[in-house]
Amino acid sequence: MSLKPMTAKELGKMVINREEIFILDVRNTDAFDDWKVEGEGVEIINKPYFDLIDGVDDIVGQLPEDKPLLVVCAKEGSSQFVAEQIVEATGRDTHYLVGGMKTWSEHLEPVKLGDLKDGGELYQFVRLGKGCLSYLVASDGEAAIIDSARTIEPYNEFLAENNLTLKHVIDTHLHADHISGGRKLREKHGASYWLPPKDAEEVTFDFKPLEDGNDIIVGQTKVAIHPIYSPGHTIGSTSMVIDDQYLISGDILFVDSIGRPDLAGKAEDWVADLRNSLYSIYAGLSGDLYVLPAHFGKHEELDAQGRVMEKLSVLFEKNHGLNINDEEEFRKTVTEDLPPQPNAYQEIRQTNMGKINPDADEQTEMEIGPNRCAVSG
Repeated sequence: MSLKPMTAKELGKMVINREEIFILDVRNTDAFDDWKVEGEGVEIINKPYFDLIDGVDDIVGQLPEDKPLLVVCAKEGSSQFVAEQIVEATGRDTHYLVGGMKTWSEHLEPVKLGDLKDGGELYQFVRLGKGCLSYLVASDGEAAIIDSARTIEPYNEFLAENNLTLKHVIDTHLHADHISGGRKLREKHGASYWLPPKDAEEVTFDFKPLEDGNDIIVGQTKVAIHPIYSPGHTIGSTSMVIDDQYLISGDILFVDSIGRPDLAGKAEDWVADLRNSLYSIYAGLSGDLYVLPAHFGKHEELDAQGRVMEKLSVLFEKNHGLNINDEEEFRKTVTEDLPPQPNAYQEIRQTNMGKINPDADEQTEMEIGPNRCAVSG
């Protein structure tokens, strides 16, 4: 019986597969209440590290013996100390999370969504610890990545393992909750970087305009990524239809909510745009399209395969944000009583525009915590 490390990747596989695990989170209570490891098979309790420095006798009785035990903290050190105490007190195998919640926030889990009709595949990269979703379109040895995370190593590994050449990097809008990996991917792979021009008026770097009529082609089979201007979350927010099967919705529409219009301080100005995008533009699309958002808010939104997706027709039936007939009620819903704004969202927007260049540790701190791009969590 011993102390054992568990990587974010190993934990991610367990969460995706809905395996049972018991987690003791030793961060401060306010950090735990703000953001924690979640999943269908996850049972979790919080006991701050400073309450356990003198021993773990008070919590041993709360630790089930029939589940794997994992101790987590912010960066690893505290969890390793507490896990060692539990091993000494109980003689049972106890894991600690390598790199702590920092690595959990950055981990990306690739999940295949399906094959494309004209050849190729579509993958969703699930950032379980942050609720961010990004996408990779692959066809004939070429690839496009949509709404990439800051940590680009998982994409690089996937591209290498599958012998793919990255041709295009696309952001559906100027993100305010996470730092885009778009420029780093472009620099490494020589790919084209596409942005909605109305969101990119202040950026300090070159880009290609993501806009209606400017299809992006991947592979010799010519898989088309078809942009659809759909403002409201930002003034430039642009959705995309892929292969007449999938609707990349960015932060306009989620499985369980709709996008918030206030992260650039333009809530009142953008309410009408948001309503038109959802109630007119999206209503005119095929209900058979699978909606693929840029975020999810609850682990219940993941299906049995670990995917976050739902048919547009189902969302028009079940998503409250798509069923508010009164315009004034809609305005109040998307502008009042919203969740707190994302941590450091102004600095994140400035970083994504290229106006500031925080170092790696600063970028990690800026992103810590849940995403808050939806009207409701």
